[in-house]
Amino acid sequence: MSEETVYDEADIQQRLKSELPHWYYENGWIRRKYRTSGWKGTLMVINTVGHLAEAAWHHPDLAASYAFVMVKLMTHSAKGITDKDFELARKIEETLMWRPGAESALDGTPDDLRYAYIKYD
Repeated sequence: MSEETVYDEADIQQRLKSELPHWYYENGWIRRKYRTSGWKGTLMVINTVGHLAEAAWHHPDLAASYAFVMVKLMTHSAKGITDKDFELARKIEETLMWRPGAESALDGTPDDLRYAYIKYD
């Protein structure tokens, strides 16, 4: 295994501010709380994060409740925050917050609470 750069808190804060503004650093982890519209949305978020993490072979800690999922990332083998954490966080953010644009052939979810599953920023 190659040597991984472990970032100090100042570098982590700077990178989060510029790359992942909805994420924050606390107690050795980078974190993001995704708000959902209920249990169905919570399960969809957990499954999406689980798929991305497994594909990357880099596994977050998750905490879930009825209407939110907390994602926490740290590289356990390095005992700190590395490029792996930032890269997986970006992929999670990109995937969960994706919505079809106006030019897309895809409609996106209807503007109806019956179909809502995640609360977009």
